Amino acid sequence: MSADAVDAVAPSAHPLLAAGARVRAGVPAPSRAFDRTQGLVVHTGPIGPLARTGPAPAPAPAALAPAPAVPTAPAVRSVPLGGEGPGHDLVAHLDAVLADLPAAGAAGPGDPDAETLLRLFDAQAGSRWLDVAARRMRAVGAGHYTIGSAGHEANAAVALALTDTDPALLHYRSGAFYLARSAQRRRTGVLASGVGRGMLDVALGLAASAKEPIAGGRHKVFGHPDLAVIPQTSTIASHLPRAVGIAWAIGRQHRLPDRLRTPLAWPDDAVVVASFGDASANHSTAAGAVNAACWTAHQGIPLPLLLVCEDNGLGISTRTPAGWVAAQFRGRAGLEYRYDDGTDPLASLRIAAEAAALARDQRVPVLLHQRCVRLGGHAGSDVETAYRTGAEIGDDRRRDPLAATLRALVTHGVLSPDQVRARWASIRDEVAACVEEALLSPGLETAEEVLAPLSPRRPDRVARRVAAPTPAAERERVFGGRLPEAEGELTLAQTIGRTLLDEGARTPGLLVLGEDVARKGGVYGVTRGLQRRLGASRVLDTVLDEQTILGMALGAGISGLLPVPEIQYLAYLHNAEDQLRGEAASLQFFSGGAYRNPLVVRVPGLAYQKGFGGHFHNDNAIGVLRDVPGLVVACPAHPVDAPALLRTCLAAAEVDGTVSVVLEPIALYHERDLHAPGDGGWLAAYDGPPAWAAAHAPVGRARTWGTGTDLTIVTFGNGLRMSLRVARRLAAEGVGTRVVDLRWLAPLPAEDVLREASVSDRCLVVDETRRSGGVSEALVTLLLEGGYRGRLARINADDSYVPLGTASELVLVSEDDVEDAARALLTA
Repeated sequence: MSADAVDAVAPSAHPLLAAGARVRAGVPAPSRAFDRTQGLVVHTGPIGPLARTGPAPAPAPAALAPAPAVPTAPAVRSVPLGGEGPGHDLVAHLDAVLADLPAAGAAGPGDPDAETLLRLFDAQAGSRWLDVAARRMRAVGAGHYTIGSAGHEANAAVALALTDTDPALLHYRSGAFYLARSAQRRRTGVLASGVGRGMLDVALGLAASAKEPIAGGRHKVFGHPDLAVIPQTSTIASHLPRAVGIAWAIGRQHRLPDRLRTPLAWPDDAVVVASFGDASANHSTAAGAVNAACWTAHQGIPLPLLLVCEDNGLGISTRTPAGWVAAQFRGRAGLEYRYDDGTDPLASLRIAAEAAALARDQRVPVLLHQRCVRLGGHAGSDVETAYRTGAEIGDDRRRDPLAATLRALVTHGVLSPDQVRARWASIRDEVAACVEEALLSPGLETAEEVLAPLSPRRPDRVARRVAAPTPAAERERVFGGRLPEAEGELTLAQTIGRTLLDEGARTPGLLVLGEDVARKGGVYGVTRGLQRRLGASRVLDTVLDEQTILGMALGAGISGLLPVPEIQYLAYLHNAEDQLRGEAASLQFFSGGAYRNPLVVRVPGLAYQKGFGGHFHNDNAIGVLRDVPGLVVACPAHPVDAPALLRTCLAAAEVDGTVSVVLEPIALYHERDLHAPGDGGWLAAYDGPPAWAAAHAPVGRARTWGTGTDLTIVTFGNGLRMSLRVARRLAAEGVGTRVVDLRWLAPLPAEDVLREASVSDRCLVVDETRRSGGVSEALVTLLLEGGYRGRLARINADDSYVPLGTASELVLVSEDDVEDAARALLTA
């Protein structure tokens, strides 16, 4: 570790806390003490509570003139949809179609019934008029989303091929699908089909209304808990791994005997449908999900999955090469491929029905390649004439699936031309009425309302779940008659493994999955024996793809299981971090708590493996975890704490749907001693069920080691062992030290840290992660903002990747560094 990594935290030493900008009148600027050997700057002056950064406010003038009144724009009450205006280009070309409808015909053999064609049309027309409404609402400042579904309305045929209990994960151009799904439930609406209620859902979303039934104004998504439509904010197919996971969870039921089945959120014969665009098909997430589906099907594992690639040939302005989507998916081993050119509504209905039946009956993954057109640009602000010719745009209008349905209603004898025109106008008016209602609906008004569903916490219920014992007979069976509390003292790795087995005995839906976790028992042996004890259906090796590992777990969690995936090394998590940030942690937020995916991700990580393996086995970067809203991050360092932390994460997942990451210090897995060889200071006895309540470690509560009052060291992970060793050496010199093990890195145990730091007037933060983006930045901030007035310093690793061999010692915090920093703080 370089000298620069030992930092100062004082208003006079940090540009954001400059004395002139931060120190209150009458309070002297802090002094500085500088240790030339370590470059340690120590805060030695008084600091009051500092809750903000930036310059001090300018003094108020003697007299303030009244501010001029700001005119308030009148509230928009309605948005007429007829005639010229924004979005008119989405429907203008249909005027000619409506004026020149063919003569009335009659239904032919094999034609769908009249009700099916009407449902298709109602969903398509409603979606189109909603796209017009979105652009007009935006034009008057009353709408907040203009990416539409115009030209993609053939996806309504897919909805009609499925049941309203088939889980659906829809991308942002699947508006007609959503309306058709809503109509399947006969939800209240002006039209007999019930499509009207779905149109109101979408209108409320466009207006960012708090009454929108899924996201509640937090985002514009398609979703509803009563329709089995799971909201997706993805624009890059990041929902596809979850779709694979749901399909796997459903298919898994059919391979299990009744005694091992866990009730799921979906029917046993359900098919999972997920839609995505042709440009998104190129993303690594989509490629990984399709590969995982094929890999699964190749082994004969049931996977009832319908992937719908809505191919309009464009990714905003970037063209998809002609034939590329078919080249990617047609003939792919393990994947059934079907194609629909989207221009014939009867063909779309037939092909969608065949694809859905194949996925349902054969329980295999099917990819439906649905050719679409994109009308009106990528969004309302996109001027597509800048990159497309008039001829191309005209060709798309001629291929409009809605125009084809208008004609089909007449040629197949469902409606007369006049009835078609009247129904088209009626749907327009109903959309206008929905918009009018949405405009009168209030939005979110407080930060508390916004945050309410993000990551709910019910600690009392979690504590009760932690204390609930596993049936004694089941524990005896799973542990083979030798209970872990009778084994004597155990290592960190052993206590984690025993806890997983204990919780597996208590929770039949608990699954352990990842690379090498089953037969091998993990690279470090943490899960050794779990597959033999819990069975191959609950402890399983996965494909080598972190996005798939997390996606499968997300699908299992939302389906009603309790997944515990392992990412083999912290450095590998970065390959798939969006599955946590964009999918797992955001689901409750964007569904108003209607959907959740309980998840506990185990991640071996951090450094100090004596130089073995270099960066990828010693990664110490955790900033990407700590800034994910609602994500809980635990870090068990000592085996006395590991079972309690893991058990809390699992209970919180069950009770509140919490998404947690358990960051496990690899270097401490098999450590046995603390101060001297053979002292057993890094071992602990395993607590049996009667002690679980007393040992409970609530989220955000630290553990303090020692009672000294001269120095407080705040640390975690490998820093705990180094700090305890330093504390013992200082104790021999009469210096009393207490060491605070954070245990939780998100949320930080702020109350405990402030209390324990205040016991002494010197506080050292020992942070094994990097100086920038590490934990100590937040710790120092919370101490200053909380009013800590003592001396304060931090010590970190360098902003560097961890090199191989002994070179790693040059950039990591060492025990000597901790001792030197502590002594400098004590003598400053």
